[in-house]
Amino acid sequence: MSSPSDAPGDTRSRPAGVIHDLGYRPYGGPRLGEGPVAWSLFVTGLRHTYGLGRSGRSKVLPMLLLGLMLLPALILVGVLVQARNLLGLDDQIVAYSTYPLTTQLLISVFVAAQAPALISRDLRFRTITLYLARPMRRAVYVLVRLASLTVATFVLVASPLLLMYVGGVLADLPLVRETGRFLGGLVGAALLAACLAGLAALVSALTIRRGLAVTAVIVVLLVSYTVVSTIQGIALDSGHETVGEVAGLFSPYTLVNGVQVFLFDSPEATPTPPTTDPMGVVYVVACLVIVLGSIGGLLARYRRVSP
Repeated sequence: MSSPSDAPGDTRSRPAGVIHDLGYRPYGGPRLGEGPVAWSLFVTGLRHTYGLGRSGRSKVLPMLLLGLMLLPALILVGVLVQARNLLGLDDQIVAYSTYPLTTQLLISVFVAAQAPALISRDLRFRTITLYLARPMRRAVYVLVRLASLTVATFVLVASPLLLMYVGGVLADLPLVRETGRFLGGLVGAALLAACLAGLAALVSALTIRRGLAVTAVIVVLLVSYTVVSTIQGIALDSGHETVGEVAGLFSPYTLVNGVQVFLFDSPEATPTPPTTDPMGVVYVVACLVIVLGSIGGLLARYRRVSP
């Protein structure tokens, strides 16, 4: 016969709970606001685009692409420095404004691989809700992510240009002329990075599947250039240069090169760059439309994301 203390509702025979003091202490430092959080997110995103702070496998592709971007520039510098007098060279073998077009495949692959890593991953794994739970607005999050991708792309594009500039100085090319052309090349690199990053980020924000985002970005960047360059070549051969100039507005690579030709009188890297002031202004406006339109599209996309 059971005793009264064994009744189901009696808790006297059950062991009491014990609270262990593990020594954890609450955070007692200053509470940082939106600015420091945004800066930390920017630096982390920039590091991650090159695999820094991530696994070794994540470093392979971006570092390989950076090395392949620098290799042709290193060869050009070697030829310029060692054989300038022999070959009668008085200028860069490949112009600063032309180099990004010759390496556009590498640039497009880099942007296509890293944009989904910054954009699609947060949407797929819902880590975006953690960022929005902090003292940071949606607009700031969008701008910070876009800034990380833009700066990373600029580093990729501008690094070989810097190497070429150093080689030109060592080869005793006219310093003032070379510096002006180099600065124009940097402006073009910044415009190209902003356009590519904006388009890639917008495309990546439309899907949570990384593979699909990578494919879509490559199609947008490379197929558009192929179509535009084909139209420009046909327009030049048929004597309809205006058609080629208009077609150049629909690829970031031809668009930015046209802006450089218009603003800095850079060497032409496309068959039909803008030849009149009104068309040059249209090219500049088109660059602004791509950058600002991408930001607006991203803001509209993230307004639908629940915190």
